[in-house]
Amino acid sequence: MDNKQDVKHQFGRSADSYVSSKIHRLGSDLNTLIEMAHADESDIALDVATGGGHTANALAPLVRHVTALDLTPEMLASAGKFIKGNGHSNVDFVEGDAENMPFEDDTFDIVTCRIAPHHFPNIKEFVKEVYRVLKPGGHFLLNDNTAPEKDEFDDFYNKIEKLRDFSHFRAWKKTEWFQMLEMENFEIFEMHRFEKRFEFDDWCTRMHLTDTEIKNLNSIMLNADEDIKHKFRIHESNGKIESFLGEAVLLKAVKR
Repeated sequence: MDNKQDVKHQFGRSADSYVSSKIHRLGSDLNTLIEMAHADESDIALDVATGGGHTANALAPLVRHVTALDLTPEMLASAGKFIKGNGHSNVDFVEGDAENMPFEDDTFDIVTCRIAPHHFPNIKEFVKEVYRVLKPGGHFLLNDNTAPEKDEFDDFYNKIEKLRDFSHFRAWKKTEWFQMLEMENFEIFEMHRFEKRFEFDDWCTRMHLTDTEIKNLNSIMLNADEDIKHKFRIHESNGKIESFLGEAVLLKAVKR
């Protein structure tokens, strides 16, 4: 399967768990993202790769209309149930590709994308598409897991994420995001960095890993170099990984 088929397969079978996921549902980054958007009741918003629908749900009471876009029909169904269950009727749900969006140029005042771009195989096409569908002066709110700048740490983080989730493509460095956005003529207005503590069991369970796959990941993290263990705050107990620390970047970029 290519990466996009991997994404549809992986998230199709995990849709409901993403609606209930604490990291996706309760992360402080979501509140900060909404504050940074400066949404107006006249705004038209797009949430790309909506997943469980948490960002679209948070935007819905603040704007005129939200479009929730996702590649995976099962995700859209779960997000729709969640958002409509919260009483929001100004959200529509569109199946589509983040790298080839089915929208006209200059359509949206706000585009958001949260905890998703690490699945996109053609990331520069995604950035181009966001720029295209935003109105001039429109705001792009990007939030995703990011890799450290040091190559050794970057390699380790992307390795374990790929082993856990075959639909993972790449978590990008902060400097890579800055370059991609500015090369597409976005102006970066604001950045926040968030630490994300991953509970190992939940991190594995959400991807339906086999016992063998879990043991392999446990072994890799248990036997990592000490500087990697320190960087990622890998916590172990009696030979079992309990948790580790990752990071996310939240950027606000404006189309000029």
